[in-house]
Amino acid sequence: MVAEITASTVLPARREQITLQTADGLTLVGELALPEYRDPVATLISLHPLPTHGGMMDSHIIRKASYRLPALADLAVLRFNTRGTLSERGRSEGEFGGGETERHDVEAAIAWSTAAGLPRLWLLGWSFGTELALKWGNDPAVAASGKPLLVLVPELDDYLRPDEARQQFARVPQAEVIAVDRAKHLWVGEPSVRIVLGEIVRRVNPAAWPLPTEWKD
Repeated sequence: MVAEITASTVLPARREQITLQTADGLTLVGELALPEYRDPVATLISLHPLPTHGGMMDSHIIRKASYRLPALADLAVLRFNTRGTLSERGRSEGEFGGGETERHDVEAAIAWSTAAGLPRLWLLGWSFGTELALKWGNDPAVAASGKPLLVLVPELDDYLRPDEARQQFARVPQAEVIAVDRAKHLWVGEPSVRIVLGEIVRRVNPAAWPLPTEWKD
């Protein structure tokens, strides 16, 4: 049976609930999704939007990456709640740190992924998560000098639009800024979701690109 991949589609994967331990003594809750029958070729460590405005590990782009990319692109997807953040998985310990104490959360996710033997670590940030990736992602396990930096910017973003983004990222020679026509900050709608996930896969595992829009059971 062949079915179209829609907003509610959950494709097969090995999923396990995980906990991360930070250097300042907090326990963070999360989930790891792996390809069902194969080893992953690369790993996405997902960093969610602003928790004080509803961001969490279930924010829809991150959730859909976890639901689709292990099956479609052989990627491992780790998602977790930063300190003080609540989702269906539970609440991570601690309190929101304005992007400063969350450096320990990013470090904990990278350390956990390294200890688990996950391959080729990439940070996937959205909104507040992008800030965390840029501020605290310069970790030897992730960011060798010159590692690619892909910047997806919605044409109608509320905070940073493509022309300004190109100016700001001009200082990073390897940064690639991609403007997404008619998209908004929340990436609402299946066309926007497919663009985002497709661009991620095109860089992280180009052998799996373009992503299919249907799934055969």
